[in-house]
Amino acid sequence: MKKLLALSMVSFLIIAIASCGGGNNSEETTDESTETAAAETESGNPSYDPHRGEGKFTNVELGATVDPAKAELGEKVAQVKCTSCHKTTDEKLVGPGWAGVTQRRKPEWIMNFITNTDVMIDKDPEVQAQLELCLVRMPNQNLSDEDARNLLEFMRKNDGVK
Repeated sequence: MKKLLALSMVSFLIIAIASCGGGNNSEETTDESTETAAAETESGNPSYDPHRGEGKFTNVELGATVDPAKAELGEKVAQVKCTSCHKTTDEKLVGPGWAGVTQRRKPEWIMNFITNTDVMIDKDPEVQAQLELCLVRMPNQNLSDEDARNLLEFMRKNDGVK
């Protein structure tokens, strides 16, 4: 039994180390990577847009107020797909807390991350820095565009948009 426990712990440690990747300092990664991505875009080369993320959403129209019906549907999606890893406060559970996310991120970025998770994790330097802190890669939840939009509306409501 002790051998099995020791083997399990060693295996977990190896997986955790392997998932950390290159070991970039997250403080350095955020600013430098954002500047690099912006410079590549200005030079005409296709690159990652750190403000909108990677995906099909280029312009998400938000109302001045929260759509209560969408927010309610989004809360149901969150309860099924998200709250096992994310809290609606700023407290980290498995993943980061959601409080303030709609002030920190543009709606296009949020929608692209929800619907194009794997590519965003591979390309976004701030998501990669978050991955180093959380040590768990967010799984693609295969949410529809409508579910993602409802979830965004729930996040807005959570952040105090009236």
